Amino acid sequence: MNTMQLVLSLFPGIGLLDRAFEEEGFTVVRGPDLLWGGDIKRFHPPSSRFDGIIGGPPCQAFSTLRNIGDPVHGNLIPEFERCIAEAWPQWFLMENVRGAPLPFVNGYVVHSVLANNRHFGEIQNRLRRLSFGTISGLALHLDTQVFEPLDWAATVTSAHGGDRKTHHNTRTYGKIWRYTVEEACVLQGLPADFFGTRRHSAERSPFRREAQLRMIANGVPLPMGRAVARAVRAAIAQ
Repeated sequence: MNTMQLVLSLFPGIGLLDRAFEEEGFTVVRGPDLLWGGDIKRFHPPSSRFDGIIGGPPCQAFSTLRNIGDPVHGNLIPEFERCIAEAWPQWFLMENVRGAPLPFVNGYVVHSVLANNRHFGEIQNRLRRLSFGTISGLALHLDTQVFEPLDWAATVTSAHGGDRKTHHNTRTYGKIWRYTVEEACVLQGLPADFFGTRRHSAERSPFRREAQLRMIANGVPLPMGRAVARAVRAAIAQ
């Protein structure tokens, strides 16, 4: 990537995917998010200003856990598609759950791949669909590890949150896994004190624990995000 890539982030949340792209040399501008009082439906990006667009529209409508936990926001992928059509970037990347439909924008060829966070040396089992769209039909080639870690941890979700600890190296199905906020942060690639400490009021986050867990659960794990950003950088270098 010879020139600086300016990227627009839609549905940024707390910016985990943004952070990964920034670490890989992209310049990221964050769009509106419901978390900060923004409304994607009233947002209109300028045309031909951004090299790329990244984002993960709320996935609850397509998730297997849609009946528990977070409220369903409905399908906002059409808003993601509209912003791409208005901005007309060179490329875009949408991450979502496996069951989400692929984005469709006239003029773009979309390639989709499934990636698990464990493929990048992490213990959290988190499967995501990555849809990469370009005008010339480029595809993503993720650099994954040959072997998965021996330890295993269930997907971090707000539906499975709480303050009761679990053993990460135990493979258990049909059970509600509960993580503390600190555990969830570590599993997503963040420091345990990402939201500050609970003991000292000056360092305490203004968000309630339930909100902290929801924000963490809605993000892309940093190790996966970095791998995706590197793959995008390699693709557009062609």
